[in-house]
Amino acid sequence: MVSEKKYPMTVSGKKKLEEELEYLKTVKRKEVVERIKIARSYGDLSENSEYDSAKEDQAFVEGKISTLESMIRNAVIITEDELNNDEVQIGKTVTFKELPDGDEETYTIVGSAEANPIEGLISNDSPIAKGLIGKKKGDEVKIMTPGGEMSVTIVEIK
Repeated sequence: MVSEKKYPMTVSGKKKLEEELEYLKTVKRKEVVERIKIARSYGDLSENSEYDSAKEDQAFVEGKISTLESMIRNAVIITEDELNNDEVQIGKTVTFKELPDGDEETYTIVGSAEANPIEGLISNDSPIAKGLIGKKKGDEVKIMTPGGEMSVTIVEIK
């Protein structure tokens, strides 16, 4: 039997996923069903682009619901008690400076389920996070990214 993938995440990350799942089940699903009903009323379904579009949306919503349910079911919650205070790991916010004279950047390392780089949340599966995990403040780290190798110094971990 194949075991399902585990999804490390924070309590707040799991809560966001649960809220999105609830929205999809109670609001979005009903909207799509209503669109299908309206499109059916137009008659011939073989050349009904509104119907085709609504059915595609329905497939997307149902797929997303299934994915979120799996992520929530297989969530591994990262708690503050489990965190090592001086090491970069999931749940920690790390500030680093790109060498030789780059700007400081700050990211919180989270599980892939709650990653949102625009909000400063990067996945533990990302090249930057993989390069930083396990390192300590003051460490100089070489990270392989799709854009090439970058060197950074870890400034702060919290």
